Amino acid sequence: MRFVNLYGPTEITVDCTYFDVKRQYADDEYIPIGKACQNMQVLVLKDDDTEAGVGEVGELCVRGTGVALGYYGNRQKTDEVFVQNPLNPLFNDIIYRTGDLVKPAEEGNLVFVSRKDFQVKHKGNRIELGEIEVAVNAIEGVTNAACIYDHENDKLVLYYTTADGQPLDIINLVKERIPVYMFPEVVNHLEQMPYNLNGKIDRIELKKMYETEKD
Repeated sequence: MRFVNLYGPTEITVDCTYFDVKRQYADDEYIPIGKACQNMQVLVLKDDDTEAGVGEVGELCVRGTGVALGYYGNRQKTDEVFVQNPLNPLFNDIIYRTGDLVKPAEEGNLVFVSRKDFQVKHKGNRIELGEIEVAVNAIEGVTNAACIYDHENDKLVLYYTTADGQPLDIINLVKERIPVYMFPEVVNHLEQMPYNLNGKIDRIELKKMYETEKD
């Protein structure tokens, strides 16, 4: 039996990387998204639009035959993410900025880290909220975790659910997995995590819940 991890957004006709999963991965390990599919090329660009090296985090950008022409009837959004390749000043070369943060690994595979809009600057440290979620999800008994950021008060806010419906001492259980500056200041246990119509965690709803709780 063969398991392949396929990655790609709709804007590049679904798939642009693949990874053959040949071993078991622990709950706190990222399964690589792998290498570029045929006729596709992936670039990992840092904030200064230079390529990220091994272990460096950058935004995954895609070029190739699968890249769409843009968003129908939405020129503004199209111009934001379908842009000229900053590494090629010689001719028109459109890439799609996925908004996903990845890092190249030693063996040439890419590892997904988080969404670009899940990256925050917290107490002088750049933090990917997804890394906190992975660490919490690896705790025995945790069924799901989501982290949001309170920009106004500079606080990391964690929501999580458990298999038995009982709260856990999350900070004590996660302290060996992440550095102190990534510890959530607010931890909330939920009986059920909110999901949107796409089956993903509804972070907008979580933010509404948090604002209500603050008041």
